[in-house]
Amino acid sequence: MVRQLDQRDRLKWWLAGWLGKGLVDLIGSTMRIRVVDFEKARAEIESRRFIFAFWHSRILVLSYLYKELGAAILVSKSKDGEIIARILKRQGHETIRGSTSRYGVRALAKLIRALKEEVRPGVVVPDGPRGPRFKVQPGVITLAQKTGYPIVPVSYSAKTIKIFASWDRFVLPCPFSDGSVIYGTPISVPFKLGGEAQEVYRARLEAELNRITKFVDQYYGHAID
Repeated sequence: MVRQLDQRDRLKWWLAGWLGKGLVDLIGSTMRIRVVDFEKARAEIESRRFIFAFWHSRILVLSYLYKELGAAILVSKSKDGEIIARILKRQGHETIRGSTSRYGVRALAKLIRALKEEVRPGVVVPDGPRGPRFKVQPGVITLAQKTGYPIVPVSYSAKTIKIFASWDRFVLPCPFSDGSVIYGTPISVPFKLGGEAQEVYRARLEAELNRITKFVDQYYGHAID
């Protein structure tokens, strides 16, 4: 009986990953996406030694655009995180399970090792998995300290979207919609920092992510509170 349940679970998660990636590909491939301020982060992205940071509500289009990036990505151990992890694995990424609220220290240490062992980007969703929405948790600052990788803030919005009534107000672009991806100014974090200095960089990243997200939402006439 246990084996049957395990088989059903494996099938369920396999289908979730397969269907989820199909949905991401459908939406991403039909959108008309313009890029804003890429030059700010071109050098960091081309070096592959950087950390992408974006809000939980803006995962979908960014996962499509960078589906062959081969990044190491911190993903929560929640059920929603399991779906996201399955999609990301199908996109060719390595997922490291953990968050700021569960298994955080262990997962962060594993992500640091993964970035030191191989030249590739890291990805952190700094307000996940439970929020507060649009509030940066400090783990991404520690990751930047320990790896020496700059943090590249990035966000997006689209002309036609559905906003879910979830804690993060998840943004789902409609197929064939116009959209924009916007890059913020990269943030380099010194290796030696005290608690107060860490807070300065945490607040700086939060302000930059909120700035670019608000800018791109307003471009399409959205006010997502």
